[in-house]
Amino acid sequence: MARSQVRKASLFYFVFVMYSYTTAGPFGLEGVVAASGPGMALIYDLVLPFFWCIPMSLVSAELTTAMPVEGGFYRWVRAAFGDFWGFLAGWWNWMAAFLLASAYAVLFADYLGFYFPQLTGWKHTLLAIALIWVMAYINLRGIQAVGLVATVLEIAVLIPVVALCAASLPQWRHNPFVPLVPPHRPTFEIFGVGLALGLWGYSGYEQLSTVAEEVENPQRSYPRALAWVVPLSMLTYFLPTFCSLAALGNWGQWNTRYFVDAAQAIGGLGLGIAMTLSAAISSVAALNSTILTTTRIPFVMAQDGYLPGWLTRLHPRYGTPWMAIGLSAIIYSLFAIQTLTQLISLYIWLRIATSVMTFLAAWQLRRKMPGLPRPFRVPGGRKGLIYAVGAPLVASAVALVGSDRFGALWGPVALALGPAAYLLMRRAR
Repeated sequence: MARSQVRKASLFYFVFVMYSYTTAGPFGLEGVVAASGPGMALIYDLVLPFFWCIPMSLVSAELTTAMPVEGGFYRWVRAAFGDFWGFLAGWWNWMAAFLLASAYAVLFADYLGFYFPQLTGWKHTLLAIALIWVMAYINLRGIQAVGLVATVLEIAVLIPVVALCAASLPQWRHNPFVPLVPPHRPTFEIFGVGLALGLWGYSGYEQLSTVAEEVENPQRSYPRALAWVVPLSMLTYFLPTFCSLAALGNWGQWNTRYFVDAAQAIGGLGLGIAMTLSAAISSVAALNSTILTTTRIPFVMAQDGYLPGWLTRLHPRYGTPWMAIGLSAIIYSLFAIQTLTQLISLYIWLRIATSVMTFLAAWQLRRKMPGLPRPFRVPGGRKGLIYAVGAPLVASAVALVGSDRFGALWGPVALALGPAAYLLMRRAR
């Protein structure tokens, strides 16, 4: 089946796919409260988007409407800076996908292990791997199947979250912004580790550009989807955090799975169980959309001759790049034996590198192709573009300087694998 014959996703499904990739739910950032303090965590939720996801949304909207091609940001960077930097953007993103998809599978097993303590060791790993392959099969069936599953899963995720916020209202007794930062906590943890987690939570708004050819009228749908998803993501992170802190005030006890504890403390055992299921489902939704968006990268890189040609093979019935999906799922499974903290520490280095290349590509393409039709442009003229490119660069620098020890040690190594892979692939060609 030709790619042009693939059934495309409507704006409705595309919004849920984008939301499930970029946010999926309020889970995963609870550790920012203890690391950076409740006040700073809430400020991050409100302010960080103006330094990260909003500029990325503006840049992605402009470039998608100008170049709505499969592979999205990979091909934007290649058009802006040439083959080498385009390869690095694609390669770093694909490597980041190994870590991100594995992290979601591990997180799913972690949440179920909360109520099933026997899920340890090989059972925990087997469950994570099984989830990866179930989601890979759904992706094999195409973006419409992915969009339908994402819609159902996200509705199931948000119902307990809304219930938590509503149940907390009569119990508000604390100022959720106090203290602003934890006393006697090292500065790099407040403005480094916490910021890195925040960037992870607000990342990925350019990633959906990789499936532009599989969306109905991408030049119109992409900016509209961003206009829905960005504010929804901000509310998803801010409101349950604010409500839980206002009701309980015990910011020092927050950890990766704290929303489950908060739900049980505020609404009883029933709401706690519902929140556990919500957290587990959010991991499934995020994994579902991650496989969709990241497996198009090896597919288009193979089309361009930088990866083996067999990765361009399409499923005869669904028209999806089934070899790229299968290979990616195998690698995800291998990484599922790592811990969540280690996976995210490395991921943020690769994610920041890919995003920085995308921001810079917007600047370069304005210079290199000034006459390229851009139905949507970053507002504000040159000053608007300076903001959209400069603000994320500042946030990236702060996050990497404050990276934890594991990330600071192995993150540069992961980045260095990109040029090495380029030389090997170039020699093979």
